[in-house]
Amino acid sequence: MSTSAFQPVTPNERIATLDVLRGLALLGILLMNIEAFGGPLDLSFTGIDAHWQGLDRWADGFVYIFVQGKFFTLFSLLFGVGFAVMAQRAEAAGRDFTRFYLRRSLGLLLIGLLHAVLLWAGDILVAYALLSFVLLAFREAPRSWLPVLGTAAYLAAALLILLLGAVMSLLPADEVAKQASTALASIEAQRQAYGHGSYGTAVLQRLRDFGTSLGALMVVGPQVLGMFLIGAWFARSGAIAHPAEHPRLFAWLRWGALPLGLGLMLFSVWWLPYVVPGRFDLRSTSTYALNAVAGLLMCLGYLAWGGRWSAHLRWLAPAGRMALSNYLGQSLICTLVFYGYGLGWFEQMGRAWQLLFAIALFAVQVLLSHCWLKYFRFGPMEWVWRAITYLQLPPLRRQSIG
Repeated sequence: MSTSAFQPVTPNERIATLDVLRGLALLGILLMNIEAFGGPLDLSFTGIDAHWQGLDRWADGFVYIFVQGKFFTLFSLLFGVGFAVMAQRAEAAGRDFTRFYLRRSLGLLLIGLLHAVLLWAGDILVAYALLSFVLLAFREAPRSWLPVLGTAAYLAAALLILLLGAVMSLLPADEVAKQASTALASIEAQRQAYGHGSYGTAVLQRLRDFGTSLGALMVVGPQVLGMFLIGAWFARSGAIAHPAEHPRLFAWLRWGALPLGLGLMLFSVWWLPYVVPGRFDLRSTSTYALNAVAGLLMCLGYLAWGGRWSAHLRWLAPAGRMALSNYLGQSLICTLVFYGYGLGWFEQMGRAWQLLFAIALFAVQVLLSHCWLKYFRFGPMEWVWRAITYLQLPPLRRQSIG
């Protein structure tokens, strides 16, 4: 059968909790990414930087402990939920899901490539798109296998980086020094291109950074795929749509997984609070592994608490419905504020002020999302993505009433 009759869901068909959780994840992602907008990418996500003092240091620690690696995983899980829900809808409608889904993934890949090159090299959409092709292979996997496969894939990334750290620890001192020098050179190149360069210079640097990020898929890829599979289980089991039918699961996630993850994260901070860029030994990689496990547990705890409080967080839902537009909008606005071809605030804003800026920006996005969805059915980039996916222009404006 033709897939042209497989239409986008209407607002009434959406699972409201998913939009709330996407909005929550979007805020967490901005709180994490703001550091990488305001300074060199390679100096971000490295722990609690000793050069921050006072309130800035507390802000840096808050993001590292409670945000970094937790909302990125939550968003990945929700992507897996969306995949499973779409597959269920296609099966119920008797439609060919594969061709539809391949177009959807290719559309996301195109958007991600343009984002990575033209706006910001810290893009995650390309990784999502590439791994979504792998996810398709698990469509027919037994439901009970999904959490096991997902957890195994996620933990495989942590084990892999531990192995790499053990191997790198055997390198001679001159090779270690060379790696550190290379890392510092990369940071300086980003500082000059993004902080002081023209738009063209920034694009060239983004291309170099994008190539490096593709290499990181060796570690990030299994994590993302693992969260996709766990999310697919939440959808196929009905846990995300009907949480009241799984009280023991969500109680354990709230009162077991979240405290355990937080404990591991605090231990990681005690073990090694900051990883110097270019350092890649067993201690630094064990810190990464601890953070990865903590991130998985805390992400699941956030999912459980976010679902429980979703009725009180409904104001986040419009931002979640426009997650792609808002994510890209964050990159556009933040690069224009911080980069040299914009306002030039690169490395000029304290850590605490970064978080206040991020919260203010997100508040504006929530307000604009509410306003936009009063008149339009989809966010602007969601509309473009749907047009690519369904090979037709879906109606954008809402029908006037009265």
